[in-house]
Amino acid sequence: MRKSFQSFFRSSLPLCVALLLTAPATATGSSDARLQQALTQLASKARPGVLGVTIVDLNTGVRTRINANRAYPMMSVFKAPVAAAVLAQVDAGRISLNQEVTVDRQDVVSGAAVPSIGSQFKGEHMRFTVDRLLVAAVSESDNTAVDALIRQVDGPRVVTDFLRKHGIDGMRVDMGEGDIGRIFESTNGGHSISENETKMAELERLRRGYRAYLDDPRNRTTPDAAANFLEKLWTGQLLSTRSTKRLLGLMYGQTVPSRLRSGLPAVVRFADKCGTSYSLEGETAAFNDIGIMTGPDGHTVIVAAFLTASRADKKARNAFFAKIGKDVADAYRLTHQGP
Repeated sequence: MRKSFQSFFRSSLPLCVALLLTAPATATGSSDARLQQALTQLASKARPGVLGVTIVDLNTGVRTRINANRAYPMMSVFKAPVAAAVLAQVDAGRISLNQEVTVDRQDVVSGAAVPSIGSQFKGEHMRFTVDRLLVAAVSESDNTAVDALIRQVDGPRVVTDFLRKHGIDGMRVDMGEGDIGRIFESTNGGHSISENETKMAELERLRRGYRAYLDDPRNRTTPDAAANFLEKLWTGQLLSTRSTKRLLGLMYGQTVPSRLRSGLPAVVRFADKCGTSYSLEGETAAFNDIGIMTGPDGHTVIVAAFLTASRADKKARNAFFAKIGKDVADAYRLTHQGP
């Protein structure tokens, strides 16, 4: 009996990669054209926000793109490349998954998709293994955990250097979640919040921080670069077989929030990483999802979708991403069971 692609992938990544790179073309030009049209319509509906998407069919190499060569704020999407850089150091023997890392109370950063390290921190110090921090950072999107991992690899520049070393241009990691929060709060550069701050002064401060974040070039990626990162991860070009499986497993484990995933049929496996900023006065700086979709027959498609400066409400933003997921699944027949 023929193995499923999922079990085949677990047992033999290198051969799986070879099959992906040499698989016969199955997508039609009309499917790509319809997908391009659907993206164009969604991008129009997203205005005045900007929607950028890159879709890569790994069976054919065909790319479908909209607003894909400009840089977008990543927010928590950056936790996937941080995890990759950490696992590269595990592969090199510089750190181990069982190694314990001390996190101090002052290092706690609020924010996670589910209750995790930051929200359950007790006392002044806690110790976590590198592997626990990876789970928290990628699957649970915990901000405290990713900042601890960045410190463990000696800073964000190490992550960007790792990306450049593997030919991933257009994606950069310059800071952790704590620094991002200080930009939004306008407390970066040593600034503090006055104890006598009025509501109007608070709003003006938050407005300055919000605009400063949108204008900041750091922690940005193009959709093309994000897709390139995912393709290199999937095809085993970034990490060892074991570490590749580990990171993909963590991304499969991210189920909240559900964006592209919410438009996919249950038979499609999806490894992804979302990113979200807070909203101010009806505008959301970043609303993102990047991931790898695999149908029952092994057909794999990469999607990197970024929405910035959106005036749409949360329901509408989620609908944009669900529509992208559904359109991709339909265009490439990802529910197809194979011969």
